[in-house]
Amino acid sequence: MANRRRAALFSLLVFWFQPCLGADEGIAKANPARIEAAFLRNFAHYVSWPSHAFAGDQTPWRVCILGADPFGELLEDTFKGRLEQGRSFVVVRADSAADARPCQIAYLAYRSSESRRAALAELANRPVLTVGDDPAFLHEGGMIRFQVSDHVGFGVNLDRANAAALKIPTKMLEVAHEVVENGVARGRR
Repeated sequence: MANRRRAALFSLLVFWFQPCLGADEGIAKANPARIEAAFLRNFAHYVSWPSHAFAGDQTPWRVCILGADPFGELLEDTFKGRLEQGRSFVVVRADSAADARPCQIAYLAYRSSESRRAALAELANRPVLTVGDDPAFLHEGGMIRFQVSDHVGFGVNLDRANAAALKIPTKMLEVAHEVVENGVARGRR
């Protein structure tokens, strides 16, 4: 039963995030950074930001990396020539959380929980989608936590997203392996 649920989840993710994912679960294990980069690109499509998150109508999406960059050139390759909602993408490797404040998406690659918590506090209540992969990320105040191993999954801290005026669509919540809402973490429906 659990394997069928995982297969159904992966099929839905493949369909939903097509064409950035291949149909083989082995891709997740072979190159998790590629999967995460594809998801970061698609968050710009599915998540809704308030208008004040952008300086102007033509302002590009700013995707920031804080900490040791796990992507290398993958992000630039993933975003190259792509538009979402009429906006191009710019990748920024930020030196501090303060430098990430004008970003719409911030990937926190810090291994230290102290560094993650400090960055999340700096970005709290700002329209910045915070993403990471540490098991404690959602409970530290991050918004989306990747779980890429044999299978692709993610969790959502809906409380933090709502506080930042970001709207996470129901489709994402339905496939999330964990959702934090009203301070309570619950598994997938």
